Amino acid sequence: MLRYSCCISNRSYEAKHPPFYRAQRRVSSGRITLCSGGGGGGGGATAVSSSSRLRDLVFVVNPQGANGRTAKEWKKLLPYLRSRLGEDCNICESLTSGPSHAIDITREAIRDGADAVIAVGGDGTLHEVVNGFFWEGKPVGNLNSEASHSAALADSVSYVRANLEYILRFIRKNDPCEAVERIAKGIRSRVDVGVIDQEGRDSHYFINVADVHLSAKAGFYASKYKKFGNLCYVIGALQAFMGHENRDMRIKVNGGEWEVYPQVTALCVGNAKYFGGGMKITPNADPGNGNLEVVVLQDFKWYDFILKLHKLYNGTHLSVNNVSSRSVQSIEVEEISESGSIYVQSDGEHLGFLPRKFQVLPGAIDMIS
Repeated sequence: MLRYSCCISNRSYEAKHPPFYRAQRRVSSGRITLCSGGGGGGGGATAVSSSSRLRDLVFVVNPQGANGRTAKEWKKLLPYLRSRLGEDCNICESLTSGPSHAIDITREAIRDGADAVIAVGGDGTLHEVVNGFFWEGKPVGNLNSEASHSAALADSVSYVRANLEYILRFIRKNDPCEAVERIAKGIRSRVDVGVIDQEGRDSHYFINVADVHLSAKAGFYASKYKKFGNLCYVIGALQAFMGHENRDMRIKVNGGEWEVYPQVTALCVGNAKYFGGGMKITPNADPGNGNLEVVVLQDFKWYDFILKLHKLYNGTHLSVNNVSSRSVQSIEVEEISESGSIYVQSDGEHLGFLPRKFQVLPGAIDMIS
């Protein structure tokens, strides 16, 4: 296991041998564990290793997030971060420079032995960090751990839990100090991850919601208006409605028979409850129950969204006519006419078009809760 020699570095995380990973190798006979957090050894956290060690934390920071506000807030947070975690953790910072950079940073951090990867930014940053936990359909592994540690990890976890010793936490912009306190305590919970597959393409992973057709198209357009804040979702929805047509689709749930769903307006697959600036679209979703919630809106007109928008936001829309919900482990979705024009997105990221298969990976990642 690597022990980092730095506190905060403003240099970007480099592949293989990053500048701030000039560290001595330390033999560990146990599994990677969480040390007690906080300055002066205070705070409550579990510790099961027989030898004390500093936790290695990599903060993946998107300085362009929230139109540059993330960078400003991050600079304000650094002094508190140093004082709260500095005595018990090696803290490393890496600034993203463009799309997909957070994916690469996360993979290299895990391979180099980081205990935790923390996303600092918006949904897009978190989305990329989640995808960085996987490579070619498999969980990324620690390449620098001692043989005894690797053996213990391999013997104790299944395929979808190979990342059990790594922690992911999204520092929410509304209360970052609270997030730091949770990181210091180190209390973890397993969360499910959704995976999206299409023949001939790499798997794609999501932590919140994946969606199809109108909502995905609206998200695609909304991404072009991020400078307007949450108003971008309204603009995106208005643009998506122009020329929109409901489409007939067929779905296959848990490998069963194909079912026809006529006049689908939007189909949402939730690992968690929210998307689109706080819309509670899959209200029964729980990222710890081993299932995905599928909500289908059928035969909606533009005025239906205006009249029922409040229900979509507060999660009471399941009682509305032409809205259905079901719990699944996997679902395949195809457009009957095969036009190739039905949008697909996950966690606000455009992925292309149908067909797609969505399924859940139970307990795939440990998250500080």
